[in-house]
Formats: sequence, C-alpha cells, structure tokens
Amino acid sequence: MKEDIKETRLDNGLVVLTDRMPGVRSATLGFFYRVGSRNEPDELNGITHFIEHCVFKGTRTRSAMEIAIEQDRLGGNLDAFTTHEETGFVIKVIDDQIEAAFDLMADMLQHPRFDDADCLNEQRVIIEEMKMNEDSPEDLLSDIFHREFFPGHQLGMAITGTPDTVRTFDRERTSEFHRSAFTPQNLIIAAAGNVDHGHLLKLVNENIPSESGSIGEQRPELPIPALAAPIFVEQRADLEQAHLIIATPLVSSRDPRRYAADLLANALGGGTSSRLWQKIREERGLAYSVGASAALYNDTGFFTVSAGTSPDQTEQVLDIVIDEIGKAAREGIADGELELMKEQTRAAILLSLEDSAGRAGSLAQCEMVHGRQIPVEESLANVAAVTADDIQRLANECFQTEKIAFVALGDLDGLTVTRERLNIG
Repeated sequence: MKEDIKETRLDNGLVVLTDRMPGVRSATLGFFYRVGSRNEPDELNGITHFIEHCVFKGTRTRSAMEIAIEQDRLGGNLDAFTTHEETGFVIKVIDDQIEAAFDLMADMLQHPRFDDADCLNEQRVIIEEMKMNEDSPEDLLSDIFHREFFPGHQLGMAITGTPDTVRTFDRERTSEFHRSAFTPQNLIIAAAGNVDHGHLLKLVNENIPSESGSIGEQRPELPIPALAAPIFVEQRADLEQAHLIIATPLVSSRDPRRYAADLLANALGGGTSSRLWQKIREERGLAYSVGASAALYNDTGFFTVSAGTSPDQTEQVLDIVIDEIGKAAREGIADGELELMKEQTRAAILLSLEDSAGRAGSLAQCEMVHGRQIPVEESLANVAAVTADDIQRLANECFQTEKIAFVALGDLDGLTVTRERLNIG
C-alpha cells in the first residue's frame, strides 16, 4: 500500500497533513502539539500532562459526560499522551465519522473549561497516578534514571510533575499555560485512512482561528542537556526482583546516524535473536525480559539496556551486558546480524503502512522532528545503506567506560558497582 501524502502550511503556523488509504474504512485523526514536559519551567513541572487530562473534563458547550458519551459513540478509541517533547490526542473512527471526531477534538482542545472543582479533582487523580507509578518498579526506575542521567534539566523531571507542583495547577495557572502553548502555531493536525485532504482542510478553516501569531516566540530554543554517567542504586527490600538500566549517550533523532543507532540497539537487544536475549535469557536463564533500545530526542539521545532479575544475579547480568557492548565497540556486528536487523526493520516499516493510526503518527513525527515528510522509500534506502563499519564507528564513539550509566532498583543492600566494573575494555 503506497503513501499518498498531502500537506498544507497555514499562515498561522498550523500544519495539516493527510495520507489517504482508499482501501480501508477507518480514519485516524490526530492533534499533535509541539509542547511537552521539557518546555515547562521548573515551577510548572507537570502542567502539560495536567492539561492533557483536564481537556476531557468539559468545554464551554460540552460536559465531561457528554464528551465521554460522544467518544464512545465514535468508537471509544480517543487516546491522549504527553511526552518530554510533544502532546498528542488521537482518535480512530469509521471514515464517515471524521467530521464529528474533528468537531469534538477541536472543541476539547481549544475551549477547555478548566473549572476550579475539576482542576482540584484532577490534581487528586494525577497524584494517584504518581503513586501507581511508584508501585511499578519499571516506571519508577525510568523516572530515577532520567533524574540521574539528565541532572538539573527538564528531561530529568517527571512528565507527571510532583505532588507539590500539581497542587498549584488551579484554573488561572492552567488556563494561562494553555493559552500560551496550545496554539495553532504549535499544532500539527494529521489524518490517515480513507480521508480527503480538502475536506480536512475545510474543517480546519471552519474550526481553528486563522490569525497568525509570533511563531518564533512559541518555539524558543531549548537548552541542550549535559548528560551524566551516574552509578546509582536505590534500595527496595520489598521487591522480589532487581530492575536494572545500563545506558550510554547516543545520537539525536535528527542525526543521519539514527538508522545505524536503531540497528545497533536491535542487534544487541531488540528481539528474540538478539545477543542479550540469547545470552541472558536463553543460555543462562537469568531474566524473563531483557531488551535494548535507542531513545532519541531532538537534540540528544541514549542507548539503554533494561532487565529484571533476582538480586543475587544482578552482577552476572551486568557483566554480560558490559561484555556485549564492549564487543560491539571493539568488533562491531557480523554481516549476517546486520542483514537480519535490516530485514526486521524493513518488515516493521512496511507493515506499519497497513495501519491508519501508525501512518497518522508517522506524519506528525516527521513534521515535528524533521520539518518534512520522509517517504518510506527514503527510509528503506537509508536503512539498507548502513554498513557494519557505520555501526562499529557509532558503537566505538558511544560505548565508552566513562560514559556508561548504571541505575538499579531492588533488594540490593551491599551491591557496589564501581566504574572499573563498567570497563568495556
């Protein structure tokens, strides 16, 4: 199934993108804002996520119950998320409901009520969400890792904020931040499926203010984080498993080497044939789940290995990870491994074309990160062009002893990890 991408850039900074899939009856519509938790001042940490919640609480013309009923009537697939760099609202509907879906989302996102009672109630809900995350070792460890890896930077702060900051998000503060950040200048509207670009553009012109603003003021340059290489262990005697993250700096999402970075991460821990899965789970039985991934932001990134294991096996798992990333830096990966990873990546790219939600998300991501659409043929060619030498050079640059971070959570009293133990040779 080929791409049929169209784009329109409006004078107010809003970008409208569509990818028509005439052979399906679904349509996915997304409102994606160029604002995330790293755009927040310290005293407003968590307010973007708070707004993501509060827009469901009612508008000038719809109550929270009416929004819920309409959402269910459309299919019940309205999803919202906040990351460090964006906030998104996505709904998947039957193609003849795209107009109703647009009307609902435009109303929610432009005219939220932010009633004082609703804000207070949502403060409680989000504080409960924080407690839930604290009860999930994987989520808690991720927050600890970001805090230690990005010290003193917004990327190191929790997306949900803290109880102290969230309790200050009253109607006035929330409305003010919403007005300044959730603007047409910061908005990408993307749709995929059986959609018509002209029809979507008509809906945009009828529902979104056309006045232009100062786009530059809405998108200030963000400070590039200084990455640390922490060795940090948090004792939790109540946990059965020890949860580990081993990480190193990596390229950004805008770096041409991002294709090599993804292939490197996949070779080390991206699937059941990967080195770490085979060494740690299949050969040694040390973990149920172990994986590696590349997390790429607009101006930085990191490679990470995560695993859960019994506390008395923590050092074995750590030693295997250090050994394997050391081999990748010294020796690279074999041609057979590289071809396997390329085939895996090619399949993932092509299979994603069959899903309207995946296509809509890809439209928004390409625009947000690169300011243009990257055709699937270009992505496939870039993957195919990566060589084993490219991967080894990247591994050799990023996998260095002094750059390795180790963060762990569990019943690890007495565990001491030194920089010498993280020596990759």
